[in-house]
Amino acid sequence: MGIFSSIKDAIFGGPAKADEPAKKEGGAWTNAPVVERKSVDEVDVEAQLAAMDGADRLNWRSSIVDLMKLVGIDSSYENRKELATELGRDDYSGTAEDNIWLHKRTMRELAANGGKVPAEMLD
Repeated sequence: MGIFSSIKDAIFGGPAKADEPAKKEGGAWTNAPVVERKSVDEVDVEAQLAAMDGADRLNWRSSIVDLMKLVGIDSSYENRKELATELGRDDYSGTAEDNIWLHKRTMRELAANGGKVPAEMLD
């Protein structure tokens, strides 16, 4: 499972909620906090994220680093670069512009997978 899948599962729901931050083991993310799985057309991404512990302390609405932290995924440069590659960008260098692109691209991908995402997070 890739980083985007871990983000999506943490928001859309999946296995029971983990008690510790996500860890990468054998190329797969484990222990990402998740919520109860709902049918894809019902998932309000903003509401799900806002309900997570720590949402009030992080700038997850516009920061890919804070979004990854919120869902329990290591937000290191290497992981952001891997996420960018998964989402179709091979020239990610970690600049502010790259991170803005990555956040918006992640939100667009969540929307493409059935999530309801506010327009301001997609533009």
